Amino acid sequence: MPPGGRAARARRVPAGLDDPRTRAVDERHGDDHGVDLGKLRALAKRLKTRQDLAYGLWETDDTAARLPALLICRPKAHGRDELDVMLRGARTPKAHDWLVNYVVRKNPHAEEPRVAWTADPDPVVASAGWALTTERVARKPEGIALAGLLDAVEAEMKHAPDRLPWAMNHCLARIGIEHAELRARALDIGERPEVLKDYPTSTARTSPFAPAWIDGMVRRRAEAWTVPSAENRSPRVVLAS
Repeated sequence: MPPGGRAARARRVPAGLDDPRTRAVDERHGDDHGVDLGKLRALAKRLKTRQDLAYGLWETDDTAARLPALLICRPKAHGRDELDVMLRGARTPKAHDWLVNYVVRKNPHAEEPRVAWTADPDPVVASAGWALTTERVARKPEGIALAGLLDAVEAEMKHAPDRLPWAMNHCLARIGIEHAELRARALDIGERPEVLKDYPTSTARTSPFAPAWIDGMVRRRAEAWTVPSAENRSPRVVLAS
């Protein structure tokens, strides 16, 4: 965000919100705060949109302050170069994810960084480009070379460093889920490198292993639509709860 000395004037998140047990869990995932995210969201909801305060909180370089900053800023207020600087300085996984999801995706310049970041030599930056590409695959695939994405995933995912395999795996799964004509190839690509195959997942959640993820989501969507019973003559299809 632009300079201006706002960090000194910005109020940090109250220290009382930091919980040692939460911090221990977060630190295992590479984050450096211990604040319950629900409390941060509630704080941001009370503050509402406050761009100048958001700048100040971001400049503190404190993750617990940066996260609500990303919720109270105006996504459209940030320029292309500013987004690039913010991403490269995000430091922690949660700040990185929230910046991409809550700011960049809602910014009118999102397509430019998507293309540039995907090809960036920094794998953390490249993972942001893949995250934005996954959004395009799901919501606006026109103009995206889906087969080319599968080629890149097949060639690079298994040996990609840092956060990049997770981001590429997500894109692979979304292609398989949303595009039936490419589903068989997506399943085949996911099976061979076995990325995230052994990732611990509760029984209530879908595994991030791409073949299981694709099969689970496709099946869930099919099962969500029920056929009316013989007694019900209405042709209306009912969405199951």
